[in-house]
Amino acid sequence: MTIGSPAVILYGPPASGKDTITRALGDISSTYRLFPRLKCGAGRTAGYRAVTVAALQRLRDDRLVIYENDRYGSTYAIDRPHLDMMLSEAKVPVIHIGQVQGITALRRYPARWLTVLLWCSRAASTTRLRNRADSDVEARLRAWSQTVDDLLAAPGTAFDMEFRTDRYLPRSVATAIHQGLSHPTATTRPVEVDLADLRVDGER
Repeated sequence: MTIGSPAVILYGPPASGKDTITRALGDISSTYRLFPRLKCGAGRTAGYRAVTVAALQRLRDDRLVIYENDRYGSTYAIDRPHLDMMLSEAKVPVIHIGQVQGITALRRYPARWLTVLLWCSRAASTTRLRNRADSDVEARLRAWSQTVDDLLAAPGTAFDMEFRTDRYLPRSVATAIHQGLSHPTATTRPVEVDLADLRVDGER
């Protein structure tokens, strides 16, 4: 792994477009790859790496867990060995996360991070969740509200780029992210997400 290798953090609530934007990034360049987080628990495993309680504990004991969180009755973790491997293979990891604390933890890892806030209204998230036939829509909407609380509790959190995915096409967002990562010194004008929008969106 080369210190300063590029990597992307997509932060946002459920159904804000993280999967869609990741696929759009992959269409731009095959170097962009979803970072499959470790998952300890029941439920879907697509996009994750299933891990036992004992295996996760061994990683903790060896201080190889960069960040972990509990949600939907499972534990999700970002581990150093897999991140090291992806970067050593010249891939650009795209990490999905929904907690500001996780961004803080990842920034301690020596990569060249581009942090991106993806947002959409609660109504848009609800429609997307139902369209993709999620079995736990209510749990994911509770997580949506928790993400609002998370952002409002950390108003000073700095994102390199911010996008309303209910207003812009995935390809446009992915192209802007790619340009921001490819030319970090270039002037970019991200679509700003106002904290006032979050309060209003949460009531819709």
